[in-house]
Amino acid sequence: MNITDVRVRRVAKEGKMKAVVSITIDEEFVVHDIKVIEGEKGLFIAMPSRKATDGEYRDIAHPINSETRERIQGIILEKYEQVLAEEPVEVEAEA
Repeated sequence: MNITDVRVRRVAKEGKMKAVVSITIDEEFVVHDIKVIEGEKGLFIAMPSRKATDGEYRDIAHPINSETRERIQGIILEKYEQVLAEEPVEVEAEA
């Protein structure tokens, strides 16, 4: 499995969610709505989920094992950092 494209959309409002990401796998399969979250121990990803009737959130699509999750997370967070570095820093104008 190769992740052949990563699209990052930064979230403008303040909060723990920093971006929403779509990945393409092997140029054949897309997973939308992966979230980049700022946690107590740093950034991590949350896979797309849906609220169940019992109020719990359940992943709609997710890796089967931790090695795959870590690989996907590493690729997404690397791209997220690139997007942050490419965006211009806003400078306040002097009054």
